[in-house]
Amino acid sequence: MESLNQDLYQQISALCDQGDDLADEGQFNEAVKQYKEAWKLLPEPKSQWEAATWILAAMGDTHFLNGKYRQAVKDLTEALAYINALDNPFIYLRLGQSQFELGEEKAALEALQTAYELGDEELWDGEDEKYLQFLAAKVDGIVIP
Repeated sequence: MESLNQDLYQQISALCDQGDDLADEGQFNEAVKQYKEAWKLLPEPKSQWEAATWILAAMGDTHFLNGKYRQAVKDLTEALAYINALDNPFIYLRLGQSQFELGEEKAALEALQTAYELGDEELWDGEDEKYLQFLAAKVDGIVIP
């Protein structure tokens, strides 16, 4: 895997940090703008950069928090095609939560189960209990702390 040059990496990281801060303040649309600016800086093909995974995950997370579940599913599904995404439980968690909110129970179950298997209890800290309860109702062996 190739690495971004240091200057470009710092620019992208700074934009993502700004996006994270804005999302933490509830300024979701402004946060997404920062992530999109970071995305534009990634050289093509974007699939070769690990940063692509975390930018898409951040956009998906922000869309989820803003109630834009369809867009969250789009970004998070795309993120899964990028480097180091398949073993990232957070991407599966947000994807499953977004699918759940859209009424896509089968897809939500699959994503949430993957998140549960890849992650630990801390992954679910601060999350609405309905997602873990949904999973526990469908899958044997799911422990609700």
